Amino acid sequence: MFTTSDQTPEAAAPSSLDGTLSQELAALEQAGLRRTLRALHGRAGASVADGDRVLCDFSSNDYLGLASDPRLADAATAALRTAGTGAAAARLIAGHHELHQALEQALARFTGTEAALLFPSGYMANVGAIPALVGRGDAIYSDLLNHASLIDGCRLSRADLHVLPHADVGALERTLERQRGRYRRRLIVVEGIYSMGGDLYPLDALVAIARRHEAWIYLDDAHGMGVLGSSGRGSGDLWGVADAIDVVMGTLGKACGVAGAFVAGSRSLVDLLTNRARAFVYTTGSPPALAAAALAALEIVAQEPERRARLRANARRLRAGLAARGRPADGPEDGHIVPVVIGASEATMRVGAALEAAGFLVGAIRPPTVPEGTARLRITVSAAHDDHAIDALLAALDAAVSSHP
Repeated sequence: MFTTSDQTPEAAAPSSLDGTLSQELAALEQAGLRRTLRALHGRAGASVADGDRVLCDFSSNDYLGLASDPRLADAATAALRTAGTGAAAARLIAGHHELHQALEQALARFTGTEAALLFPSGYMANVGAIPALVGRGDAIYSDLLNHASLIDGCRLSRADLHVLPHADVGALERTLERQRGRYRRRLIVVEGIYSMGGDLYPLDALVAIARRHEAWIYLDDAHGMGVLGSSGRGSGDLWGVADAIDVVMGTLGKACGVAGAFVAGSRSLVDLLTNRARAFVYTTGSPPALAAAALAALEIVAQEPERRARLRANARRLRAGLAARGRPADGPEDGHIVPVVIGASEATMRVGAALEAAGFLVGAIRPPTVPEGTARLRITVSAAHDDHAIDALLAALDAAVSSHP
């Protein structure tokens, strides 16, 4: 039987939660690292509404300009009328809808794999799939610049974690050779295109190394899916090794303009994840209407390759403009993620604010998202941008940097 008491021992006097947290927030503020939410109300192409202002958006991951496409909204609206607003249960109980099944089948076809499994987000996909594949007695070889969700998935797995220099396939092979025979399973975890640097992992070399050392490849292709390769299949397609990747994670909230994520691969892989990926088993299914919108997006990705062509042309124009101004950006010449490294967090925030005052929304990225001393503007181009918007951004960037050194 539970009891309560009005008496609190002196030794257990409560500390001030708010006081302690306020000190932490003040330290973040002083270091220029405090983040806050902002509410935007409306998106149309490459423009977003912020109060009574309209900003040209160079900060989102809406690479193909689909987030405000009316065809996606129409598909979601039709599904809302028939399927309701929520899945109502975990999918293994009563939350599996025919739209979920149709989308998983479409994603498998799109990626050229046997099967795919939906997750509510890319974060949940990574923290669900990796611990389901490896654990104690196994090893993970993770790239130094992998996304936070990959890092957390690796840690949750309790496998031995080896963090390797960024995109250094030589260091990877030497480590695999040195540890030959030590582990039950070995999983190499990389991203296809890195979200803060815009550079590509050399997947052709990686596949050859993994096969020589009997290791599996886990590819997070969140920023490549729908964009890279001749048909938008992603990084593996770009490098010509899509069929040799063991596990592919892709998202639906970036190039596809919706929300959610998936893991694709063999039928056995997906069946195992359906049973053991805790982030799938123990969560309510995503709304069926989102699956309907994602199905519409996949059709557009397949039927309108001109969107990818426009995206690449926009990226080349922006990168050429930066190079002409003495600010060449890392990554391929048509890479859609364009980093402009400023260095100090405070200076980066000032430049970002100046760009916003000039009518441009650009991501100002600070530690811990990027290493100390490498705070940057993360400029992302979209198929929805035009030449005028890119040229105007370049001019505004010149003014912002000169005014806020």
